[in-house]
Amino acid sequence: MHKKTLQRIRRVLAALFFLGITLMFLDFTGTLHRFLGWMAKVQLLPAVLALNFVVVAILLIITLLFGRVYCSVICPLGVFQDGVAHVHNWAKKNRYTFSKAHNILRYIFLGVFVVALVAGIGSLVALLAPYSAYGRIVQSLFAPVWQWINNGLAAVSEHFNSYAFYSKEVWMRSLPTFLIAAVTFLAIVILAWRNGRTYCNNICPVGTFLSFFSRFSWFKMRINEEKCVHCGLCTKNCKASCIDGENGFVDYSRCVTCGNCMAVCPKEAIEYKHATTKSAPVGANNDSSLPGDPQPGNAGSVDTSKRAFLIGSAVALGAAAFAQEKKTVDGGLAAIKDKVVPERETPIVPAGAGSLHRFRTHCTGCQLCVSQCPNDVLRPSTDLLHLMQPEISYERGWCRPECTACSDVCPTGAIQKLLKEEKAVTKKGQAYWVAKNCIVVADGIPCGNCARHCPAEAINLVPLKGDETTNLLIPAVNESKCVGCGACEYVCPARPLSAIYVEGVEQQRTV
Repeated sequence: MHKKTLQRIRRVLAALFFLGITLMFLDFTGTLHRFLGWMAKVQLLPAVLALNFVVVAILLIITLLFGRVYCSVICPLGVFQDGVAHVHNWAKKNRYTFSKAHNILRYIFLGVFVVALVAGIGSLVALLAPYSAYGRIVQSLFAPVWQWINNGLAAVSEHFNSYAFYSKEVWMRSLPTFLIAAVTFLAIVILAWRNGRTYCNNICPVGTFLSFFSRFSWFKMRINEEKCVHCGLCTKNCKASCIDGENGFVDYSRCVTCGNCMAVCPKEAIEYKHATTKSAPVGANNDSSLPGDPQPGNAGSVDTSKRAFLIGSAVALGAAAFAQEKKTVDGGLAAIKDKVVPERETPIVPAGAGSLHRFRTHCTGCQLCVSQCPNDVLRPSTDLLHLMQPEISYERGWCRPECTACSDVCPTGAIQKLLKEEKAVTKKGQAYWVAKNCIVVADGIPCGNCARHCPAEAINLVPLKGDETTNLLIPAVNESKCVGCGACEYVCPARPLSAIYVEGVEQQRTV
């Protein structure tokens, strides 16, 4: 094998995965998911939560055969870090140093992650899971910019009487999630710019989990002592900081099989192969050691840079500017008050969740369903324990019975796939009428919007008690028919609070 072949293969595959997953989050038409949805389902944590034992087994077998290629090819956050580090390498080459593994820190993060996963603390799971972190970055920071560019193209095409593009309203779904995404983005960029895979080596729970298997992988980076001249180029180009070229040591728990060391070795002393009894290179005798065992070498100093902070700040501030909500007016004369989100005792979660408890223990807050929702009813939760997990609200739209976008794209099984017929009869909430907010009661104006727009025909209009002169009608909700789609809440003209709103249910059922 040519010394750069492995590096080139890895880069091509990583670029395909990274581009596919990024475009899947950016695409608000739902078209690309038909072809690229499998990329989300082969992420390790979603596969575990979905009980997709085939995918989990394949990923573990790949790791036992080839090492942690998952981290450098399939994981979008890992590839993103490599991209940032690669850009910095253009300006400063041979900048890495070997450092000891901070195993105590790694195991603490892994332990916290597992406890949060079992306890259903979705905010911690979403914060630490690498796939979810990247999805949050794309949805909160990159998607508004993407949509703004799309809207510009839509305006241009409309000028030429073409409708190849259609405009998409750009708005901020959750300020806390946006801020977390911005901080995560800046932290990842700064860490990757300074010293490559610092996040993967010390924080990522998925990487730490895979490190237990990669130590025993069949193929490894082997240093041939007979060829090695101890030039140190392998160490200076290892973004995982796991190669001590001076002592011929490779920490296989951190190696992501990127192939950079092979590509720069002038003597071709590093080979990617299985160890044999005839030619065991230096470092091979370390395979059976635990990640916490003493390792040679000392951690070196790293360079700092302000450019990563400036770049990240520019992107974050740009996304925030484009995400500002549009102010609608009535005929250009008076501003229409925006609807206020009602305080719901029980959050509304998508049909197919089964129950609120099940949804919260399976959802990783990756924001894929939020990015794909064509009705703009899904947004990240602001509840501290379940921060960033999606919930439904009806200020900008309502959940159409025929739409199954969220259940189609969910990779973890938190939203189980439903047929359109099943979605239409799944009860995810219950509508309630609030008399004091209704314009019929407050202003004596006939309305009936909620009854006319209810797709389940769950709302009937009945005479207002005590009214005998104007024959005003008010809504009465049939609980046995209501599915909680939110059409009534959305079309209600009352401001700022709707006169009819939907309360979530703990256990979903068929009506």
